[in-house]
Amino acid sequence: MEQVEVLLIAVGLAMDCLSVAITSGLTMGNSTLSSALRIGLSFGFFQAFMPMIGWIGGTSMISLVSGVDHWVALGLLCLIGFKMIFESLRKVPSEKKTNPLRGFALLMLSVATSIDALAVGFSLALLETPIIAPVVVIGSVTFLISSIGVYVGNRFGHFFGSKVETVGGFILIAIGVKILLEHSI
Repeated sequence: MEQVEVLLIAVGLAMDCLSVAITSGLTMGNSTLSSALRIGLSFGFFQAFMPMIGWIGGTSMISLVSGVDHWVALGLLCLIGFKMIFESLRKVPSEKKTNPLRGFALLMLSVATSIDALAVGFSLALLETPIIAPVVVIGSVTFLISSIGVYVGNRFGHFFGSKVETVGGFILIAIGVKILLEHSI
C-alpha cells in the first residue's frame, strides 16, 4: 500500500473524529488548548490502537481469504464509508451543552469513533500491509485533525455540521474501489 493511500485512509478515518470534535467544541462552550489536545490525544490513541487489534485478527485469517482478500477489503471499506455517509445524513444537531471531558464520556467517544479503524486494520492485514507506519500515520493525523476540530467547532462549528463525516465516507469508498481495481488488472 502506498503512503498516499495510507494518508487518505487516515484522513477518512479521522473524519468521524473531526465531526465529534467539532460538535464537542461547539457544545463545550469555551474550550481551551488543553481540552482540545486532550480530545485529540484520546481520539488519536484509539484510532491508532484499533487498527492494530484488527490487523492482529486479520493476519490469522489470511490463509482463509487469500483469493478474495481484495474483495473483502473493498467490502469492509465500502461498508464503513456508507455507514459514515448514512450516519452523517441522519444526525440531528443538539442544543444541549455538554462536556465530553467528564467521566467516561471521552472514553466512550474515543471508542465509538475508532470502531471503523478496527475493520481497516483487518483489511490492511488481508492486503499484507505492515501495520506500524499506518498506525503512526492514522494516530497522528487523527490527533491533529481532532485537536483542530475542537477549536474550529468552538468558533465555527455551526457551519460544518456532519458534512466532514460524509467526505470521509466517500474517501474510504474510493480507496476500496482503487484496491479492487489494482487487484483486478
